[in-house]
Amino acid sequence: MLSVKDLDLGCKTVFLRVDFNVPLDENGNIRNDARIRAALPTLEYLLDKGARVVAASHLGRPKGKVNPKLSLKPVAIRLAELIPQDVIFSPDCIGGQVDCLKQGLGCGHVLLLENLRFHAEEKENDFEFARALAWKIDYFVNDAFGTCHRAHTSVVAIAQFVKKAVAGFLVEKEVECMEGLIHAPEKPFTAILGGAKVSDKIPVIRNLIDKADDILIGGAMAYTFFQALGKDTGRSLVEQDKVELALSLLNEAKAKGVNFHLPQDHVIAESMTATAPSEILIDFPFPKDRMALDIGPRTVEAYGEIIQKSRTIFWNGPMGVFEINQFARGTDGVAAAVADSEAMSVVGGGDSVAALYKAGVQDRISHISTGGGASLEYLANETPPGSRPYRRNNMTLTNATPFIAGNWKMYKTVAEADELVAKLLAASADMMEAEVVVIPPFTALSKVNQTLCESPIQLGAQNMYWEDQGAFTGEISPPMLVEAGCQYVVIGHSERRQYFGETNETVNKKIKASLAHGLLPIMCLGESLQERENNETMAKVERQLSEGLAGLTPEQFSRVIIAYEPIWAIGTGLTATPEQAQDVHAFIRENLSENYGNTACSCAIILYGGSVKPANTFSLLKKEDINGALVGGAALESGSFIEIVKESIRAYKEK
Repeated sequence: MLSVKDLDLGCKTVFLRVDFNVPLDENGNIRNDARIRAALPTLEYLLDKGARVVAASHLGRPKGKVNPKLSLKPVAIRLAELIPQDVIFSPDCIGGQVDCLKQGLGCGHVLLLENLRFHAEEKENDFEFARALAWKIDYFVNDAFGTCHRAHTSVVAIAQFVKKAVAGFLVEKEVECMEGLIHAPEKPFTAILGGAKVSDKIPVIRNLIDKADDILIGGAMAYTFFQALGKDTGRSLVEQDKVELALSLLNEAKAKGVNFHLPQDHVIAESMTATAPSEILIDFPFPKDRMALDIGPRTVEAYGEIIQKSRTIFWNGPMGVFEINQFARGTDGVAAAVADSEAMSVVGGGDSVAALYKAGVQDRISHISTGGGASLEYLANETPPGSRPYRRNNMTLTNATPFIAGNWKMYKTVAEADELVAKLLAASADMMEAEVVVIPPFTALSKVNQTLCESPIQLGAQNMYWEDQGAFTGEISPPMLVEAGCQYVVIGHSERRQYFGETNETVNKKIKASLAHGLLPIMCLGESLQERENNETMAKVERQLSEGLAGLTPEQFSRVIIAYEPIWAIGTGLTATPEQAQDVHAFIRENLSENYGNTACSCAIILYGGSVKPANTFSLLKKEDINGALVGGAALESGSFIEIVKESIRAYKEK
């Protein structure tokens, strides 16, 4: 993970994404400034290094409209009290006035932008909004772990428009903590999960079944599990559509030897009110007019014994309706037990954290996460969407190193894809001097993305449609690829043109759509054997370039990769000679120079594709205008693909 410490900050302008979503009272006063204080280490580091800091956050849910009650102005006032520097407050987050404030910002000073969510585009991961936010920005620092699970503009898209994207100290600390829970928890490891709905915790439970020794369930979600066991729970909240799934989770936990604990007694009442008479019930069925609103004392004692024996604890979600005192004893009891434990304890989630403060035990917890949803996302998927941008430099293209992409086509099941990626990761140290991209089938994208995690190997998709959504059965949209973790997408592959009627017009639509969503297109072009024999190669390539790139600005083109793949060499075992390939690559570069200028032309990445093998990689990439390879069949076996990458690195060094 790239860190804020990796930046040369002297008088550079930094966009600092913080989580200043603080609670306000009815008069707009801050009730708890913990989130502001949590951001201070990174903010003070940036200012001490002389950076110009443009800080940004959301506050509340203004639903894309200006709401004075949700202005960040009170935050600016409080922040100015906590740091020695003055805090300039901007009346908006984009626009001419904001741009003027950015330009006038001095080294070692801070500008706080108005609520990002006053613009609906913030939640849409909108790239034009990202471009506006990133105007005059050198670096992006994400220190808002609480929003890392959101694929929002100021978390994900903005990273495409800056020189480098990195993590702040708070995010680094959170990720380090979560990594410890996932990969190296000291045993016994106990997970405590509460809250209202099983559906909110399903992915987490599935992942924890492979990691935890004990899972303690509380809150209303427990009663969906009881329903699955055939128990009558009266009017208790039950997700009927999740009952069958709840039973499968219970069976899975049993099969894997995980102790899955449900409440032994229950505090029940007719209504969720402070005046409703309550009683403790041990047995089922519940009275028809009663509902469970807390765990009982027997459960608190049993859970406490398990907690005391634990060496690692993760807690998310209250045990009952803790906001009402008579239904808070279960949550208070668990909070006290976790605080008294000698285990490494991690607590996440607004309600769980509020319960700690209510019980006055917050100082006795090893780590209180600033992001409940983000921590759940991390435990479920082992990587939140917002963490991808700061794993490496943003997707600014350069041909200073070879670019090798492996297109797996319609091969590899999810398990096979994961196995192949694992083998590539084992050899990643030998491939560091190249940009390496794997392009599995759509079904394997999410799993491969999880496995790649923080490696330098990037993820690409084989195709996409140009619309974001609609009645296009079987098609894959750009947002779907972004959500799956893709950085690249192949467009206009010869097989798509040959078998599925891909045209230069559709290629152009797809390229524009991919760029609009921050995906980097690998645009394929090439001629048939008959066209080569008729000396039509250059005319065909020129037409594909002209029509495929129509309407792109030089800035947009700078994020397009060209892949020349002669159709006659795809899947035939035939390969263009290095001289033949160089002739076409030189022609492409000359054409690009005429349309986009010498600078864009010299920086362009142009790949060769067509029966690339370890034996011919070196001779191909030694040629001046060939920057890499789009590899087909040889990418399906780890040994041959790794050798191709090594040969490309060797060729580049000898150019």
